[in-house]
Amino acid sequence: MSQQLPDVQATSPDVQVGLNRVGVTGVEKLVEVARPEKRPIVLMADFEVYVDLPSWRKGADMSRNMEVVDEVLETAVSEPTYRVEDVCGDAAEQLLEKHEYTTQTEVRMEAEYIEREETPVSERPTQHATNIIASATATEDGTRAEVGTEVTGMTVCPCSQGMSTSRARETLQDLDVEPAVVDAFLEEVPQPGHSQRGHATLTIEADGAPEVDIRNLIEVARDAMSARIYNLAKRPDEDHMTIEAHRDAKFVEDCVRAMAEGVVEQFPHLPDDAIVTMKQSNDESIHQHNAHAERVADFATIRSEVDER
Repeated sequence: MSQQLPDVQATSPDVQVGLNRVGVTGVEKLVEVARPEKRPIVLMADFEVYVDLPSWRKGADMSRNMEVVDEVLETAVSEPTYRVEDVCGDAAEQLLEKHEYTTQTEVRMEAEYIEREETPVSERPTQHATNIIASATATEDGTRAEVGTEVTGMTVCPCSQGMSTSRARETLQDLDVEPAVVDAFLEEVPQPGHSQRGHATLTIEADGAPEVDIRNLIEVARDAMSARIYNLAKRPDEDHMTIEAHRDAKFVEDCVRAMAEGVVEQFPHLPDDAIVTMKQSNDESIHQHNAHAERVADFATIRSEVDER
């Protein structure tokens, strides 16, 4: 006759302090995202799953968390799933149902997403990698989901470029070049400035789930920097990227503001209380430190500020 093991997790802890997040991380699963009239996108996703824990309970049911994640993700693979944030939302809601002691659950997901594209001048086929971020938090009041992306691009420092422009102007004037020709030359040929690789993060959070296409989010984040970069680049493509970046030199702060403008233009239908998170971090080329800027605000506030321009 088998002996039933005691439920140690349900006992009282020695120190009765509640915990906000208890769960598992590093759960890797394949997620299949369906597309109308196209082959589905298969993502290798990394999941984090959390529940809150009351002060009177010693531990959470880790095996139950894993069971729910497995159930939900297997469903996502076998049935059409059009939005990655829905996978997180379904899992968070099921966690809430299965844990009678829990008042809040959270499921987070990250995955690498590969898009096919062409190089800008040579038109060679290549691929671009971005990170997809999705999460959902479920309570008795409902579910709130977030979706977003992390992309890489290129920026040029306006301050450095301004100094180069001043030096070029003085040099041309010393060579007796006519002022009108100097102005025309500097307008046509952007002067050098130190460049850096930039990392943009853009996420949108809303009740239920934000009505946004992840591909549009990626476009907004990539276009917020001085220039896009490409995995493959022939010499004409390198020249294109360099010139385009120097024609649109941006501080790290400018990139965040460009993201804000892009969100308002691309997603005018967002609810006023949707939370938009915009971050830009630049790997500085001539400094040992890096530059960072960010803004987190509801959509109504961002829209009013953008419209005031």
